[in-house]
Amino acid sequence: MRLEGKTAIVTGGASGIGRAICEVFAEEGARLTIADIDAAGGEQTLASVRAAGGEAQFVATDVSKEADVEAMVQAAVDAYGSVNILVNDAAVFVFGEIEDITDADWARVFGVNVIGQAYCVKHVLPHMKAAGGGSIVNLASVSGFIAQPGFIPYNASKGAVMQLTRCLAMDLAPHNIRVNCVCPGSVLTPATERHRQFVGADREEFLAEAGSSNFMKRVADPREIAYGALFLASDEASFVTGTPLVMDGGLTAQ
Repeated sequence: MRLEGKTAIVTGGASGIGRAICEVFAEEGARLTIADIDAAGGEQTLASVRAAGGEAQFVATDVSKEADVEAMVQAAVDAYGSVNILVNDAAVFVFGEIEDITDADWARVFGVNVIGQAYCVKHVLPHMKAAGGGSIVNLASVSGFIAQPGFIPYNASKGAVMQLTRCLAMDLAPHNIRVNCVCPGSVLTPATERHRQFVGADREEFLAEAGSSNFMKRVADPREIAYGALFLASDEASFVTGTPLVMDGGLTAQ
C-alpha cells in the first residue's frame, strides 16, 4: 500500500503501459483518475481497476487540448479533493523520414507528447502546491537517448520530454514537487503492434529482433514498467528528482 491515501491522475490509461500503471497504482492504494482520448479503452481500464477493488473514475481527455486537461484535473479534484501524483503517459507514435513528415505530423506528436504533458503539469500544479507537494512522472523513452531509423518525430518528442522533466524538476523543487521520467525500451503493448504494422514486419520476427538488442533478450511486460513509475511516484523516491529511470533490459548500456 505504498500509495495509500494518495490521489493520482494517469493519462494514457486506456491501454498498454498506462493501463498497467493504473492497475498497479490502484493495488497500492491510490484513488485514480484515468484519462485518455480512447473512451472505450478507458472504460475497460476502469472496469479492471474496480473489479480488483480499486477506487477510480474515467474522464475522456485529449491532452493536446488545454480545455480538456483543465476539465479533467477539476474532475479529479472534485472527486478526491486533491492531486498528489500525476503520471503523463499519454502519447502518440508518429514515425517517418524527415522529407515525409507533414506539419500535421509535427503538430500531433508534439501536441500530445510534449505540450500535453506541459498542460497537465500546469493544471495540477496549484493543487499539488496546496497539498504541500507531489510527484510527477513523465513517460519518456530510450528513444530520447538513441537514434533509430525512421523515428525522427517520435524520438524528437521524447528527447523534449526528458528536457521538460529536468527543467520542471528544477523549477518545482522549492514546492516539494518531484519530477522524474521513466524511459522504457521495447515493451509489448498495442503501440508496439502498430509499429510492427508500420514497418510491415512479421510479428514473431519483429518481437524477437526487438528483444535481441538488449541484454535480457526479450521485450518487457507493461507491468514491469509500471513498477518503475510506482517507485518514482512513491515516498520511497523522496530524494529522487530530475532523473530519467531507464528500463530497457540493458539496451543503452551497450
